[in-house]
Amino acid sequence: MTSGGSKQKRATVIGGSIGGLFVGLFLRKAGWHVEIYERVSDEIKSRGAGIVTHAPLFDALRRVDATPQGEVGVAVEGRRVFSSDGQVAGSLPFPQVLTSWDRLYRLLFDRFPREQYHQGAALVSIRQQEGEVFATFEDGYAVRSDLLIGADGHRSTVRAQYAPAIRPEYAGYIAWRGLVKESALSQATRDAVFRHFAFSLPEHEQMLGYPVAGADEDMRPGHRRYNFVWYRPADERTELRRLLTDKSGNNNGMSVAPNAIRPEILDEMRRDADRLLSPQFAEIVHRTELPLIQPIYDVASQQLVFDRVVLLGDAAFVARPHCGMGVTKAAQDASALFDSIIEEANLDLALARYQSERMPFGTRIVQHAQALGAYMQAQIASAEERRDAEKYRTVEAVMKETAASTFLEDYAVSLAS
Repeated sequence: MTSGGSKQKRATVIGGSIGGLFVGLFLRKAGWHVEIYERVSDEIKSRGAGIVTHAPLFDALRRVDATPQGEVGVAVEGRRVFSSDGQVAGSLPFPQVLTSWDRLYRLLFDRFPREQYHQGAALVSIRQQEGEVFATFEDGYAVRSDLLIGADGHRSTVRAQYAPAIRPEYAGYIAWRGLVKESALSQATRDAVFRHFAFSLPEHEQMLGYPVAGADEDMRPGHRRYNFVWYRPADERTELRRLLTDKSGNNNGMSVAPNAIRPEILDEMRRDADRLLSPQFAEIVHRTELPLIQPIYDVASQQLVFDRVVLLGDAAFVARPHCGMGVTKAAQDASALFDSIIEEANLDLALARYQSERMPFGTRIVQHAQALGAYMQAQIASAEERRDAEKYRTVEAVMKETAASTFLEDYAVSLAS
């Protein structure tokens, strides 16, 4: 079965997460008919990811009329680093708004037409002919469009067809992630962390955390949650394989479901929290019901446009989470594509403009994230590499550079100069 067409431009978006929803809403704003196809058949769940916001993200939400009536997230007043004994080793005034993946996803999902959002649709192949794109799915369904957007994440099926040499490269470390209810924490820990973006810095590791909304987007004090990310080195051939082997002895080399993590791995992680982290973060780890393991990868595409097929968001570039800009970058990609399409009469010229604008940014942010995370890479061997990595490990550098908008400001200055 192949869908019909009309004079209205049609776009197929592969991937129904935040990046796919952003580009879908932007293209609808440009007057296009948009269909989104998401591989997951059930409701997409973040498993507890926190999101750092930046000004371009708010701008993109405003442009697609997805600004919420209430707050986007939880505001913090600054940053602080805790030493291993729980004392404040450094602090920095740094007002910022932190939110959750679920909050942003719902804001965008509620704006997109339900009948044009298809779940359980696994892409199999793409072919192009005379300015049209034909996408075929696992169930045999085929759809025709004028443009196809690959917004299907760091293991993109779209990228695999058009740029098979570009694959996620393991960075040498993992992140333990989790969300804990504010009400589950002691009053002392709540007082210490809930007004701050906080850090603990064991040698060659980094723990960070910040408050986000609670269940059902509840942002009342006492009803919020605390999101943590604990970066730890893990050799790919040994430790990573051990961590990703589930209760049944299975290992897919990429991930393990939170409820399938072996109990001994969780027990070991909690013992290490007591040994290495500040008491506040150790308590947060112990009180988290379902932590998850996230291997850290880099993805850096060499090309974003393949005739009428475009890569966007994590399908194009994946910067390690230290920048805190994955969602913001996807929003900027979608915004840039929209601007190119409405300002260029010719679609090919519009896509060329999109690539020329977003390639340098994607390349730069991946490199910056690599620099921020280098001191956690177990494979750093030379003295020079270790020296370069250590400059981002100081208390001052961690507070100033992690998930900060200074990167965006510096990049804007570099474009203007």
